[in-house]
Amino acid sequence: MAKNWYPVINHDNCIECGSCINKCQHGVYKKDLQRPEVIYPEGCIDGCHGCQNLCPAEAITYFGDDSGKKSCGCSCGC
Repeated sequence: MAKNWYPVINHDNCIECGSCINKCQHGVYKKDLQRPEVIYPEGCIDGCHGCQNLCPAEAITYFGDDSGKKSCGCSCGC
């Protein structure tokens, strides 16, 4: 699990579709909301771009992302 890698939501761009919330199986997002809220950033897998790849509004970036997209190796399919 990452301590220096987690999603950052641009709420101005977010269309509240819930794709990121439904995709993440690591407890990063609060599950009972449609608007994404990062509640457990430590749960994000270092290098995972799974929720960003699904976001139709391109509203997700990652704190700690300085190397470009790469596969994280978890079961998210990114």
